[in-house]
Formats: sequence, structure tokens, C-alpha cells
Amino acid sequence: MNFEAVIGLEIHVQMKTKTKMFSSAPNSFSRSPNSEVAPLDMAFPGTLPTVNKQAVINAIRVANALHMEIDRTILFDRKNYFYSDLPKGYQITQQNRPIGKNGYLVIKANGVERKIGIERIHMEEDTCKQVHYPDCSLLDYNRAGVPLVEIVSHPEMHNGTEAMKYVEGIRNIVVYSLTSDGKMEEGSLRCDVNVSIRPIGQKAFGTKVEIKNLNSLKNIESAIDYEINRQSEDILSGKPIRQETRRFDESNQKTTMMRLKTDAVDYKYFPEANITPISLSEDFIADAIATCPELYDTKLNRFIEMGLNETDASIILSDRDVASYFEKAADIAPGKEVANYLSGELSAFMNKNSLNVNTLGLDPVSLGQAINVGAKEKLTHKQIADILLRMCETGEAPEAAQKALGIVAMSTDSNEVDAAVKAVLEANPQSIVDFKAGKDRALGFLVGQVMKASHGKLNPANVSKALLSELKK
Repeated sequence: MNFEAVIGLEIHVQMKTKTKMFSSAPNSFSRSPNSEVAPLDMAFPGTLPTVNKQAVINAIRVANALHMEIDRTILFDRKNYFYSDLPKGYQITQQNRPIGKNGYLVIKANGVERKIGIERIHMEEDTCKQVHYPDCSLLDYNRAGVPLVEIVSHPEMHNGTEAMKYVEGIRNIVVYSLTSDGKMEEGSLRCDVNVSIRPIGQKAFGTKVEIKNLNSLKNIESAIDYEINRQSEDILSGKPIRQETRRFDESNQKTTMMRLKTDAVDYKYFPEANITPISLSEDFIADAIATCPELYDTKLNRFIEMGLNETDASIILSDRDVASYFEKAADIAPGKEVANYLSGELSAFMNKNSLNVNTLGLDPVSLGQAINVGAKEKLTHKQIADILLRMCETGEAPEAAQKALGIVAMSTDSNEVDAAVKAVLEANPQSIVDFKAGKDRALGFLVGQVMKASHGKLNPANVSKALLSELKK
């Protein structure tokens, strides 16, 4: 029996705003526990929520990027449940009137484009962070009230790769719209996955299993693929699939059960009485969309128009700081050349020395200038790379680094090339014998010797051509 997986995702995105969703407490990361808490976050009596305007703008931008219908009226609801991470005993969310609905995201997985439907996007507040120990649990209320958007897909994905590409697409939108930093490892973007399987051709869904809090793209793909195999094997062996919540054990690459889900929880939603309905004007919505920073897909197409291939453009865009650095350098030098050095020698230098573009020691303007100097003087790629690496280490200008390294422009003078070739051939008679005997490596060795003798001054293509001419005589 062959099965088809049916996958839906719920993505929680922490918004990058100065303050929290309904209070004036700062919204930041990595501060001391319980150091950024307002009375409202702790549900002190007499406190009232006020809606964060920037959070609304962010939600509109994301909804628009996902081709959604944007609600012109903001309404909030209370989601009632009692748990230690929820001081008020309820969460303020949007149950009945989400700010966006009926959207989609186009993904490309395994070379095939698919349009994944998105049911809704709604705003809400985050809960506090729980830290569990063997003998106690500690609560950090810094996270309580942090603005969230939750994005709920339709169950239209069928394997781990599609789900991973979907989350990657959502992350690109929220990062480049400046809605969130999208750092899954820090919890800024959290993903819950619902997976069921059914025989191919069957329309009814199978029993749904939820996988909670997946924190990387790789784990999303791995957890789903494992869960599809697990459910398939259970059904084929006669074991029923139980409706349950599972977590992904990264060390063993397996999902394990957290708890069974028997009955749906009744959250007893009702309208949030302390926030009156808010009408959004057409001008407000239009301005939120018009002022949205350039999104990932637009940048990707623009970078390709600069001469980059899709792979190189995607690598640069995988980090927003790198993309910004690239654009500043590409304003001065050809984008293709900037990308070659940025994703090549400079990337290797940063990895080796645990640096990033902000701590590299080479500003993007200097990178562009060095590339232009090299092109003007007809320097080789390696010569320019050597200059750039010295600039990273010393902070020198391109000309100073070039002078310190003794790098000079390549000569294309045929007389100079011929003289150097003849000198090397006279000094290496055995290499001539080897070449005549069919040993191709001999030519490469001789080219290297000429380049070494000329201190890289001669054009290697001209050297190779002159050597072949002499060897055939």
C-alpha cells in the first residue's frame, strides 16, 4: 500500500518592535530574566492594554507579501486557559477576525513550483518563558507580551522538503520586511507541524499528529520525513495511529511522544473587552505596504539581473547583513565580481577567523574600490584576492595593500613572455622529455615555473600558449 502525507504548519513569529504588543515594556533579547516587565505583563489589577502600532504595520506587510485579504477592522479576543506561562489566565489573540486570510506562498521544491494555501495570519501576545529543572521550574516574564504573528497554512504539503521550503519562504518574508530577525535558534520563529498520512487516492484525512517547536529548517525536514515513515510502518503492521503531540529528538533524529491528545481544548473565546475595535483607513494600509523594505524575491530577481546566478544570489541573501554589504559594494564595482570575492575568499576568511561582514575589517566601499583598481591594472583574480585579504588584516587602502605585497599588473608583452618561456625550458630539460612522452602534467609544471619566475606578472593564458608553441618545435 502506498501512502500520501498531508502536512500543515503553524508558524509563530516574534515581531521586532521597540515595545511589547500591549504594554510599554521593552522588547529585546538576551537581557537578564524578569528585567523587562511592565505591570500589564504580570496582570496587575487596574492595568489596561494598548495596541502596538508598529506590530499592526508589520502584520499588514506580511499579509500583503502573502497575497492575503487584509481586514479593515482590528478585533481582539481572549483565549482562556490556566497555565504557569500565562499570568492573566488568558491570552489576547485574534480568533474570529484575523488581520489577514486566504493567501498563498509559492515554493520551489525538488525543481517543482507549488502554490501553498495560507488560511490566516493573526496577531497575539507571547507567553512567558519557562526554564525547567529536575526540582523546579523558573519563569522569565521578559517574553510575556512580546508581539507575535501566527501564520497558519492549509494542509497542502506532502513531504519534509516542501515544508522546509515553505518555512524558509516565510522566514525570508519576515526578515526582509523587518518584521522579525527570524532566528529559529533563539525562538524568534517557532514552528509546529501537523502530519497525517492516507492511502493514495483517499480524500479523507488520516489521524493528525503534531510535532512541537521545531527550531531549524533541517530539523523540520528530518522530523517530518521520520514521522511519515513511522506512521506508514505502524499502519502496515496493524498499529493504529494515535492523535498525540510529539517532539523531535535531534540527537537520535526521531520523534518521541510528549502527550496524547484526546479531546479538543475549549478555550472559551470571547471578545477582548478592554480593546475597542480599531478601523484601519485605506491610507494607513497603503502606507504600511508602500514603506515596506524590499522583499527577498524582489532582491533575488534584481541580483540575477546584475549577472549573478540563482545559487550565488541565494547564498548572499541567506544573511540580510551580507545582502546589505553586497549591495553597497555593488554600487561601486560589478555585482558579479563582488559576489565572487564575497562568497569565495572573503567567506573563507570570515569562517576561518569567526568573523562576519560587520567585523570583517573591510568595508563594502573599499571592497568595490579594490575590485575596480584590480580591473584597471589587469590584475588576476588571485592578485586581487590577496590584496583584499591584506586589507582585511591591516585596514590599508587598496593601493597601499598592493604596494606592500609587491603586486604588479600582468604583462602581455610577447617578447617578455617568449624570453621567460625559453629561460624556463632551458632550465627544465626533463620536463620537455616528459611532455613529449605524453605526460600532460609537465605543461602545468612549466607554466607554474614561468609564473613563479615572473612573480605572477605574466598572463598565464599567454604563457601556456607560448609554451605549447615552443614544445611543438
